[in-house]
Amino acid sequence: MALKLMGKKRGMTQYFDDKGNLIPCTVIEIEPNVVTQIKTKENDGYTAVQLGSDKIVTKDSRTIAKRLAKPQIGHFTKNSIAPRRKLSEARLDDVSSYTLGQEVGVEAFAQIAYIDVTAMSKGKGYQGVMKLHGYSGGPASHGSGFHRHAGSTGMRSTPGRCLKGGPRASHMGHDRVTVQNVQIVKIDPENRVILVKGQVPGHRHAYVTIAPAVKKRIERKRKAAA
Repeated sequence: MALKLMGKKRGMTQYFDDKGNLIPCTVIEIEPNVVTQIKTKENDGYTAVQLGSDKIVTKDSRTIAKRLAKPQIGHFTKNSIAPRRKLSEARLDDVSSYTLGQEVGVEAFAQIAYIDVTAMSKGKGYQGVMKLHGYSGGPASHGSGFHRHAGSTGMRSTPGRCLKGGPRASHMGHDRVTVQNVQIVKIDPENRVILVKGQVPGHRHAYVTIAPAVKKRIERKRKAAA
């Protein structure tokens, strides 16, 4: 149970560390997340904090109602919070230090070295078995008639059908993907960005969720217990 923050992937860049090593980094912009709801065991059966990200800004405030469903508008109005596009929930052991409307920024991860990044991967559309499942394909010679096909997928007279769950040509990408143990290279509170080592899922400007690395927390607990 740890705090999660939402942000946007802004692209990739290069960073040189103190030893002059070049590190490829992904830039994640984390605008301050606002606490939109505090859940307690008495009211909800568990303790958690709901955070909102990406404030809706319009030229005419009357058009905000067209961008959200009525239940969402009522939720924000009840708590006197400006509407946000995205909501997420982080289960915590103790929520006493949080208040409605409180803003949480990149400073919350100042003492954390590794994080888990979750986002929707890039959609690649409908793809064949060679690109999607790594099939080697058939003979490339002329006239073979079998180049990039899946090949036979049926059975003999028993059971006389194609079994479910086999690799087929289908939609590729646009899956919820989590990359674990991503190292934080630099945190820039002034520009509200986090530089992380390597790549993370999602296209440019995609929404991402970051949280302290689960496996690293377990590893620290094991070392402390030893």
